[in-house]
Amino acid sequence: MELTAQASTESGPQAMDSKERDRPVGRRDTDGMAVASFVLGLLGLLVLNIVLGPVAIVLASLALWRGTARRGRALLGLGLGVADLVVLATLMSLNNSVSWSFAG
Repeated sequence: MELTAQASTESGPQAMDSKERDRPVGRRDTDGMAVASFVLGLLGLLVLNIVLGPVAIVLASLALWRGTARRGRALLGLGLGVADLVVLATLMSLNNSVSWSFAG
């Protein structure tokens, strides 16, 4: 009597649904860029907007140029990146200095 075990290749945390498996790796990377641009743009409104704003703009632009499936998130990241720089410029002009703080 011989026991045979059939291992499923689609179990565990590495399992991908068929839609994700059929997509090219580059497309998944652009989706990650779109999400990262959104998160960095949102975070940039609070801290380090001089760094995170341009990074969000670049990531969103690359994701849109490469044809991401998450187009809305990339556009939000682009808008938030621009908003980061606008907030920085506004607060810097109110303080009359290169840096800004909420304390005044």
